[in-house]
Amino acid sequence: MARLVTEMLKGTLEGIVLAILSGRPAYGYEITAWLREQGFSDIAEGTVYALLIRVEQRGLVGVERVPSEKGPPRKVYSINASGREYLDEFWKTWSFLAQRLEQLREGE
Repeated sequence: MARLVTEMLKGTLEGIVLAILSGRPAYGYEITAWLREQGFSDIAEGTVYALLIRVEQRGLVGVERVPSEKGPPRKVYSINASGREYLDEFWKTWSFLAQRLEQLREGE
């Protein structure tokens, strides 16, 4: 089952990360730790960092460099207006798919 979860997660991780950022700004490690706490233990930090670079390049998040007590400054990500529009569309699409999958499961 873990492999299937990983495959399905690939298509939704961007929306999940934006949903996390809609609650509050966060840096990559915080996002990875939260995902692991929620049971997504197979998520690699590198996967989250690559995704954050993509959403930054697409203009869906703002980035602020915040000094760190240990090492270089952290990049703290926050969702912006474009990201919120994308997230709204993500949730609409998720709802549509979830309803159709439920209908299939129930044999309708």
